[in-house]
Amino acid sequence: MKQRALKPEEAAELIPEGAVLLIGGFMGVGSPHRLIDAIAARGVGGLTVVANDTCRPGQGIGKLVDAGLVAKAIVSHIGLNPEAQRRMIAGEMEIELVPQGTLVERIRAGGVGLGGVLTHTGVGTLVAEGKQIIEIDGRKYLLEKPIRGDFALIDARQADYVGNLEYTLTAHNFNPIMALAADTVIAEPHHIMPVGVISPDAVKTPGVLVDYLLERAQ
Repeated sequence: MKQRALKPEEAAELIPEGAVLLIGGFMGVGSPHRLIDAIAARGVGGLTVVANDTCRPGQGIGKLVDAGLVAKAIVSHIGLNPEAQRRMIAGEMEIELVPQGTLVERIRAGGVGLGGVLTHTGVGTLVAEGKQIIEIDGRKYLLEKPIRGDFALIDARQADYVGNLEYTLTAHNFNPIMALAADTVIAEPHHIMPVGVISPDAVKTPGVLVDYLLERAQ
């Protein structure tokens, strides 16, 4: 079945107040920038953003932070975004810091139906506060709960007309995992190709997981 291609503004209209957004990328590389811009322009707020980071002011996810649309961010770091730091200190935005490997595994667990992830990372630190500790063979592990989103907003190098996605370079980091873990998946491909152009071996996200594609940039 051919995927319906949306304008960024149409895709942004699908996202309600208070939605949980899984947004791919690493410091903006591999993030769906046109879709982020459209969400920022629409101004829908109270969002929970799950991502590797909050990027920088004026870039990528940083635009959502600048606009005051993010109520909570579940991320690995905010070190390059002083505006996110300011909002956290001022109590304007909640930040949950999660080690990068733990974060992607929690998202994967949400995508494949696991009840959580056991990890030694964070045992004996502030990360462990309020979390269940399980001992296996004499070693303690934290039970980290799975993460799912209302929407996954992902970037891809190419899509075909039925929504199969191919990624390149660091866009492989969170995007394919996030596509598993959301109720609705919106993909922003750089190119949309006829079916068969993308080699089956190159497809990392099958079209059955993708609900909407963004139109190509003009």
